[in-house]
Amino acid sequence: MAALVCKTKAIFSLTGRVMNKAISFIVFSFLDLLDLLLCFVYKVADFFIEAEWKPCYCSSAKEAITSSGKILVSEQGESKIVCLSSTKLELEEISDTLYTRPSLVSEVSKLTVSELKRLKVDHASAASGGTIRQSCEKIMKGTVRSTFTINSTIVEMLQGKINIGGQQPSHPIPRWSDCDCKFCTSWSCSSDSLFVKAEGPKGSDKAKEDVLFIHGFISSSAFWTETVFPNFTNVTKSTYRLFAIDLLGFGRSPKPTDSLYTLKEHLDMIEKSVIEPNKVKSFHIVAHSLGCILALALAVKHAGSVKSLTLLAPPYYPVPKGAQATQYVMRRVAPRQVWPPIAFGASMACWYEHISRTICLLICKNHRLWEFLAKLVTRNRIRTFLLEGFFCHTHNAAWHTLHNIICGTASKLDGYLDAVRDSLKCDVNIFHGRDDEVIPVECSYNVQAKIPRARVKVVEKKDHITIVVGRQRTFARELEEIWKRSSSSGNSTSS
Repeated sequence: MAALVCKTKAIFSLTGRVMNKAISFIVFSFLDLLDLLLCFVYKVADFFIEAEWKPCYCSSAKEAITSSGKILVSEQGESKIVCLSSTKLELEEISDTLYTRPSLVSEVSKLTVSELKRLKVDHASAASGGTIRQSCEKIMKGTVRSTFTINSTIVEMLQGKINIGGQQPSHPIPRWSDCDCKFCTSWSCSSDSLFVKAEGPKGSDKAKEDVLFIHGFISSSAFWTETVFPNFTNVTKSTYRLFAIDLLGFGRSPKPTDSLYTLKEHLDMIEKSVIEPNKVKSFHIVAHSLGCILALALAVKHAGSVKSLTLLAPPYYPVPKGAQATQYVMRRVAPRQVWPPIAFGASMACWYEHISRTICLLICKNHRLWEFLAKLVTRNRIRTFLLEGFFCHTHNAAWHTLHNIICGTASKLDGYLDAVRDSLKCDVNIFHGRDDEVIPVECSYNVQAKIPRARVKVVEKKDHITIVVGRQRTFARELEEIWKRSSSSGNSTSS
């Protein structure tokens, strides 16, 4: 009987997987076509509303640079040369998943184009000549050079960064498809630094140490300030300076339309907004989800200053040998399946530039209506700070951050983890909800495999959000214990 039950379960499981794959193929084939249609719709809408085409990653490669193939990029007073040829771009920070996402439509199109080119290749190759591949020197210490096929969007957005006479990008702020309410655009009339919520002693000389809190994807600093901040003891609040930031493109922080939201841009803004102005020298980092990647990069960059790393649901997927890192991680995060629902939602956000823009248009631009309806239906019982974090971002910020941070850093994470293991002496603690469907628990154990001293705590019956929300008092005590332990071990080591 037991064998029969096991066999029946196996048959049902196999049937379910086959049905999921079949239905997913049909659904995502339709979505491929829909996204292509929306591409033209948005080009027309952008032209009539903003008097120009909005560049998108559906565009094919084009010869945008025909002279020297160089662009001078000026970022925060630091200039660098990005070497370009007509078809190649050497820029390590841009993920190829932005413009290389194989779909049914793209594969059919490529096959058709390949067949046409094969028939005309004799004259075409002679007329056009070979493309001379240009090289670009390393810009920063520790930066690995990569070569990507250039896309018109990247060229146009980089051209928007060229510092010529102080000219600003022509895209209006905000875009017509972004929310223009006072909360979402408060950054446009203030400084160009991140929004930072700070609590604790005033001045670096009065604080024992500092703590930096980094939120996850489509979230905000309220994820921390509305949960753990009120639950810290008075001793903690008088001992540590607590800094919770809204990442670039999210919450009340700047949302520049010409930004590619690369790892460097995110790290530079954190340093410019928190570390430098507040003279932070010794600090702990607490990060959630996507923020864990930024936390690791920041810890490696400030190796001598970080006292402890607390990571919640770190998205670390070890890449098999021989696999293309960015593409592998994209398929792990967004597998193009309709079930489970979280996989379907992630696939919509990651694979479809124009469908995801439509979702942002419907939800983010009209967030005040959705917040009102949510409060009305739940009779004000819903936690509104979670809604604010989910709604207050632009499509441009979410799209580029998802690809350039989650996917684009896939090849770097091993190096960061090795550096934390070998070069940093800081305490490493990892928390993960057992029921987390966004990032599987195995990701935390993957981190521990790279950093054996890391402590992993899996919390039963908690998911991606409730690992903090709902247990904020307990988590506050856990953080306080980590900081106390890290400070004590640091003092004993130094003595």
